[in-house]
Amino acid sequence: MDGGGREQRALRGHSASADFAFVQRVEHSRFRLLKSRFGTETTLRDTFFNLLERLPKGFGSTLTISLFVATLAFGLDRGGHIQSFFDTNGDVQERLLRLAGFDIRSITITGLQTLDEKDVLAAAGIESDDSLPFLDAEAVRARLMALPLVRDVTVRKFYPNALSIGISENKPFALWQRDGEVSIVGPDGRVIGPMTDDTFADLPLVVGEGAGVRASEFIAMMDAAPEVKPLVRAGVRVGDRRWTLKLANGLDVLLPEDNPSAALSRFSVFLRDHKITDKDIVLIDLRRPDRVVMRLTEAAAAAREELLKAHAKAKGGPA
Repeated sequence: MDGGGREQRALRGHSASADFAFVQRVEHSRFRLLKSRFGTETTLRDTFFNLLERLPKGFGSTLTISLFVATLAFGLDRGGHIQSFFDTNGDVQERLLRLAGFDIRSITITGLQTLDEKDVLAAAGIESDDSLPFLDAEAVRARLMALPLVRDVTVRKFYPNALSIGISENKPFALWQRDGEVSIVGPDGRVIGPMTDDTFADLPLVVGEGAGVRASEFIAMMDAAPEVKPLVRAGVRVGDRRWTLKLANGLDVLLPEDNPSAALSRFSVFLRDHKITDKDIVLIDLRRPDRVVMRLTEAAAAAREELLKAHAKAKGGPA
């Protein structure tokens, strides 16, 4: 006993951890922030359930279905199934756009001179069930550019439902004869079409391989020689290198490969000073700048030969 009359007990070793458990509660910073805004845990829980009660009825089902649809759409898109569907069923898109007011209600065509409007529409390939947004303007232009008479095309969309097509035509410029067939060509040498009647019979005629694309060169050369131009029936392209002029009276004029305009100027002088077209000449060769070679007709050549013989005999030479 101690001095106070109390019994003394033996001290035994105790482990603090055996009788007491000290738990230190650590709160996450975000949780502390929520507590600071909504109060204690009980208040936070009550707030959460109050928010759930305020959500509209069926919100959870709608959210679940939306998530399912989004996941399905993502999978289909990643697998290329959506694009494949539209490629196969493109008319679905077209139908929806037409219902939305994007159907093609008017097509304006300008610049037509020789072409017919119906032919242009047929060549454009525009269908009645096409919609303006999905119409491939470049494809329409390419189809129209394939027409021989067309030199250039512009295709413009005017939303919601109007289309404008501007046509620049290839004007008939010359006639091109090759392998016995005569075609009409434009200024750029493109074949417009076959010559089926005499409508364009007065156009300049070029003959031979490569003559079609060089028709503008030939016509410019003729325009620079007004004395020669009315006499020329055709220009023949020889070896795709030079021109031979076929005159209406049957005379052939051979022009050089280099500087044919200078040779034509010389020929114009012969026409004016020597009346060449009135002579019995079938060919004039102007290919050399320092000389002119002429060939007589057979009759004229025979007559000339007889004349030379007569002159020789008169001089006492051999007959």
